[in-house]
Amino acid sequence: MVVSMATKKVTVTIPEDLLEEVRAEAAEHGLSAYVAEALRLRRDRDRLRELVDWLEEEHGPVTDAERTSALAELDEVDAEHERRRRAREGRAGEAA
Repeated sequence: MVVSMATKKVTVTIPEDLLEEVRAEAAEHGLSAYVAEALRLRRDRDRLRELVDWLEEEHGPVTDAERTSALAELDEVDAEHERRRRAREGRAGEAA
């Protein structure tokens, strides 16, 4: 079953260097799909920030130890993302 979603064309201004990087990343699925997903992720992040603010109001602020632990986990995720990006680039280079 194919689900059709309404879309609307808009104009945005993006720095050239960022656009070049995004086009390279988005080549398989298209720039519009990439941007739409990025906007969804940002919206979700904003909602999570609101949740964190609410939780801090209810339960107190995050401790330095908790923040340090969370940032370490994010560093691990970033490292894995970079490893996978390099692996993809390596496979693409071998295919060329």
